[in-house]
Amino acid sequence: MTLADLAMLLTALFLLIGSAFVLIGVAGLLKFDGPMTRLHAPTKVGTIGIGMLLLASMTNAAALGEPSFHEVLIMAFLFVTAPVSANFIAKVNIHRRDCDPPPKPPGARGWATLKPTEDAAGAGDRPAGQDDPDAVAR
Repeated sequence: MTLADLAMLLTALFLLIGSAFVLIGVAGLLKFDGPMTRLHAPTKVGTIGIGMLLLASMTNAAALGEPSFHEVLIMAFLFVTAPVSANFIAKVNIHRRDCDPPPKPPGARGWATLKPTEDAAGAGDRPAGQDDPDAVAR
């Protein structure tokens, strides 16, 4: 078995692993019902799956004698932006009160991005801006 054959087997293995992770992420996206649970599957599993597919591309290019490192930049961009975008989507769902509020943090100071309301159960029934009187003035 030559080094080129080993590289091709590694490429195939990385493709299979990456494809399996992406399929698991898609199945999780379709199976879960709430926006917060649907957010978890694609961000966690999809990042690993796409990373493995990019690793397969790098291995294949190296085996063909044309090494490519563009995939490293793509992976770095993906690994930095996927958690940030997931965090923003989760914060939007929390602020819109589309999901259960987070538990009280220790120390009872409140979360940095949420303003305390008198009635958290009925907060989703209020029109936008009613929680924050300054929001109407802005």
